[in-house]
Amino acid sequence: MPELPEVETVRRGLSGTLEGARIVSVDQRRPDLRFPFPADFAARLSGRRIEALSRRAKYLIVHLDDGLGLICHLGMSGSWRIERDADARTPGVFHHERSKLAAHDHVVFRLTGADGASSRAVFNDPRRFGFMLFAEPGTLAEHPLLSGLGVEPTGNELSGDLLATLFRDRRAPLKAALLDQRLIAGLGNIYVCEALWRAGLSPRRAAGTLATATGRPTKAAGALATSIREVIADAIAAGGSSLRDYVQADGSLGYFQHAFAVYDREGEACRKSGCDGVVQRVVQSGRSTFYCPSCQR
Repeated sequence: MPELPEVETVRRGLSGTLEGARIVSVDQRRPDLRFPFPADFAARLSGRRIEALSRRAKYLIVHLDDGLGLICHLGMSGSWRIERDADARTPGVFHHERSKLAAHDHVVFRLTGADGASSRAVFNDPRRFGFMLFAEPGTLAEHPLLSGLGVEPTGNELSGDLLATLFRDRRAPLKAALLDQRLIAGLGNIYVCEALWRAGLSPRRAAGTLATATGRPTKAAGALATSIREVIADAIAAGGSSLRDYVQADGSLGYFQHAFAVYDREGEACRKSGCDGVVQRVVQSGRSTFYCPSCQR
């Protein structure tokens, strides 16, 4: 499942083409993906101008000139491809081969940019776990998919003080608390493992230990907040982790996975300077957790 850095990379890759463009027409090639497409999907989008493209947690949001919001989730294998004018190739160098079958191109947006240039934005999803849904004008914040989401992990709002407040008195393992989308929106398995390693904290540690008895943040809370922000920023800068089916909007792949310290490195030496530990894998809530028991406490 693409995580927040991958989704943010897609947003940035699409924004140059989509923002300011007018949707000439929409070719909807099947009635559903994970969920049925909204009624009159193609008709309501055709003729609209795209004002902006944003991200909330792992959702892409297309903001249209009539106030309608299009919420898109990539699912497990969804990706966008930009085709300009007569050039039907997808630029970029592929590290992992992606689907090129037209049968997997489920939605095609035909666009005219502010400069008059024609292009197509194609949503390809072999496994069909992605989806596109509408948020009616003025209702985006109250949409069921978005209304219960917690704080974004990419800005200064995520701090040691906030973590102490969110996790106070929680007995759940720290990793489980970090993956709770009602507390922090968009964190996924890969980057939680990496952030905990950077902060030197065990994924099995009780989340409530990040707060003192009086509710003040511990040093560990501040270190974890910094590590989360940094690992997300590093992954976005690298273009995402590019695991399995994920590709950027221009067809290229990021290579942050080459910098993974613990994720998917079971049995390998810890990369922290001065640590002689070995990365272990445990299962928490059905998910693989990778960490170094020697330096993560």
